[in-house]
Amino acid sequence: MRCPFCGNTDTQVKDSRPAEDHGAIRRRRFCPACGGRFTTYERVQLRDLVVVKTNGRREAFDREKLERSIRIAMQKRPIEHERIDQMISGMVRRLESLGDTDIPSKMIGEIVMETLARIDTVAYVRFASVYKNFQEADDFDKFVSELRPEPKEAQ
Repeated sequence: MRCPFCGNTDTQVKDSRPAEDHGAIRRRRFCPACGGRFTTYERVQLRDLVVVKTNGRREAFDREKLERSIRIAMQKRPIEHERIDQMISGMVRRLESLGDTDIPSKMIGEIVMETLARIDTVAYVRFASVYKNFQEADDFDKFVSELRPEPKEAQ
């Protein structure tokens, strides 16, 4: 593994342990050239996924990009980092198990929204505001009102 600090390719593993509910291996590494320490994760990858954007453009699926957008939506929410990692791994496994390597970006967004809706409503609304491109406060109001259950009528 290449050192992110100096580029040395001869780094040493100092500690390995399971992560993300045994779905990955977390490795602490040390670079003897510069003394830098860093962490890497090793995960099973079933197939190379390609994201098909709405304009038809295609790009390689990037787990880190998915993770960044979810972590931004979950910022300052009372959800443990391990839970977020498990959620992301579950979404990636779900995408990989669809059977097709070409995944529409819309499907990825819908899976993320469905998952966030079950875990944290605030994160769900935050993600939806970007995904659905909210332009005005009324867009938020309409979306949130759809989340609220209808008041029970007096009997």
